[in-house]
Amino acid sequence: MGRNVRLSLVQMRDAGSVSANIAAATKWIEEAAGDGGQVICLQELFTGPYPCQSEDHCMFDLAESIPGPSTNELSKIAAQHDVVIVAPLFERRAPGLYHNTVAVIDADGSIAGIYRKMHIPDDPLFYEKFYFTPGDLGFTPIQTRYAKLGVGICWDQWYPEAARLFALAGAEILLYPTAIGWIDEEKDEFGSGQQDAWQTSMRAHSIANGLWLGAANRVGIEGRLEFWGTSFITSPRGEVVAQAGTSEECVVTTDCQIDDIDVVRTHWPFLRDRRIDAYEGLTKRYLD
Repeated sequence: MGRNVRLSLVQMRDAGSVSANIAAATKWIEEAAGDGGQVICLQELFTGPYPCQSEDHCMFDLAESIPGPSTNELSKIAAQHDVVIVAPLFERRAPGLYHNTVAVIDADGSIAGIYRKMHIPDDPLFYEKFYFTPGDLGFTPIQTRYAKLGVGICWDQWYPEAARLFALAGAEILLYPTAIGWIDEEKDEFGSGQQDAWQTSMRAHSIANGLWLGAANRVGIEGRLEFWGTSFITSPRGEVVAQAGTSEECVVTTDCQIDDIDVVRTHWPFLRDRRIDAYEGLTKRYLD
């Protein structure tokens, strides 16, 4: 029998405070664990509201150290239920130095590793460059009890280079905790296309790299943003095998057959046929 990893994505709305969000996440983690979930991924910056709709110094008060209060609480839950928890946090690394970070907590409660968001957007209502220093840990998968995880964060999910580097380093599941939604005045004209592009981009990562992938998004209206949920999991063939709706809080769970990675890659040998001798241009900003 092949190796199976049961993956769960938590889709929730901001509960109003750090303690309330920890409590809500705990409830969903316990539900996922009760359904056999082994790797449980929370949404981007799950302990509070999405803080980047404006440039507001008060929002830095949401940040915390890693290890810190939230990871300490989640470590207890992970050890209690023998689950891996992927916990995206607003990290205060040092005075004046902040990151958009994921702490991956292993099933024994230890921190297996962290990832700091590498690609930092600066768009209307997504003013992340004001808050976050770009990550400095590269695209290194994190080994856990159940699987080797390549974890990016939101804006990272648009970059095929990041997914490929995770894959080449041995990731078995790509995870993209996310906070993405519609701007109210744009939804009617652009909303369906934006949502389709978001999912299509990540389905392409699954196909091009022959990997399982999960994207956990938040829901609810915060200010001028309506987060569109639709958290989903894809197979190494890019099939959407599980998906949430656009508004409900829920857990999305499916079984990831890890042996499928080898099967898909031998039938679609994209890694075999790469021309690594001809890709030096990828390290340049633009080819004049």
